[in-house]
Amino acid sequence: MINYLTGKIKNIKEKSLTVLVNGLGFEIFTPQIQNFSEKQEIELYTHMHWNQENGPTIYGFATELDKTIFLLIIDCPKIGPNIATNILSQIPTSEFIQIISQQNDKALSKINGIGVKKAEQIIVHLKHKISKLISTGKLKVEESQQDFTQWQNITEVLTSLNYSKQEISKTVKFLAEKHSEKNISLDQLIRSALNFLSGNI
Repeated sequence: MINYLTGKIKNIKEKSLTVLVNGLGFEIFTPQIQNFSEKQEIELYTHMHWNQENGPTIYGFATELDKTIFLLIIDCPKIGPNIATNILSQIPTSEFIQIISQQNDKALSKINGIGVKKAEQIIVHLKHKISKLISTGKLKVEESQQDFTQWQNITEVLTSLNYSKQEISKTVKFLAEKHSEKNISLDQLIRSALNFLSGNI
């Protein structure tokens, strides 16, 4: 299994790089193709995926976080590397994590190739895994870490107030859509959540 490699980019195609490593040319598929240039010296975190018809394909990522999220996505039922690459080529990894944390299926479904049903499926499969990785510190997120922690805090508060998982899920989605682009405090979000749950909104 090839987990990591360093080398020089020989050429770039629409979705893949040819990387020279000790005289060997590896074709590496990557969602961040626009971030690379020919003759560039690079380091990649890699994953080798085996397809019964096409054999092995190597996927490469600039950071370990990108690779971790890619592996989580392809672990979803009926979601393969092509869909995962498609998602991460259109939005940054940090934004994908935030979408899952907020259970914002509306934002995910706007990605080309991802409909409403597929977005809901991905969120249902990943929301607890992403939350667990963030809370345990195994998922290192530099950008928007405060946002992720804030959504977790809201979930914990509502859970302590004995609201059901279904009620909390609906509330988080409501808050994400209403306050996604606003700088709002945790107290204000909790008040908004309680108003929503009591039917005052």
